[in-house]
Amino acid sequence: MATSESEGQVISCHSVEAWNDQLQKGKNSNKLIVVDFTASWCGPCRFIAPFFAELAKKLPHVTFLKVDIDELQSVGSEWKVEAMPTFIFLKEGNELDRIVGAKKEELQQTISKHISTATA
Repeated sequence: MATSESEGQVISCHSVEAWNDQLQKGKNSNKLIVVDFTASWCGPCRFIAPFFAELAKKLPHVTFLKVDIDELQSVGSEWKVEAMPTFIFLKEGNELDRIVGAKKEELQQTISKHISTATA
């Protein structure tokens, strides 16, 4: 299981506390955070998961989080997630961007766009 300190891999948040901890770390570090809101029953989510993990390996200076919408419904509601997969891009706790759907190219382009703004 990934520890919350791991770089180069996707960190799964299984509790609201873990989610809040990762958000706080992101605020403190000024790093770009990409959150994958997913569900175990979602076909497109399973399709994009290996690509998301590959991006995490290639971009260790970006934090990649995964939230199962059925496991953490309150987090999904708080961020107004209505479809899966939804990718939310955060910096300092603020939403920069959002992609709904398993769109590999758009996901990669949006990460690239925000990397330059996330590095201090």
